[in-house]
Amino acid sequence: MAFKPAPLNTGFFATSIIGLLISLFYIYPKSITWGTAFGLVFVLMFIASLISMRQASPGAQLPKKRK
Repeated sequence: MAFKPAPLNTGFFATSIIGLLISLFYIYPKSITWGTAFGLVFVLMFIASLISMRQASPGAQLPKKRK
């Protein structure tokens, strides 16, 4: 069984960056536990988007042509 990365859109990438910044600068100082949890989730989203950019084929994101 081969691993095939999913092509993720730029909204996913932007959400991971903005969520990470909010988690680190707003939530973490108020609650270390929640800030760490949200930070971990957004770091994993960021890593997934980097893997997607590196390995997913660009043709998978294009709409299918109708005949």
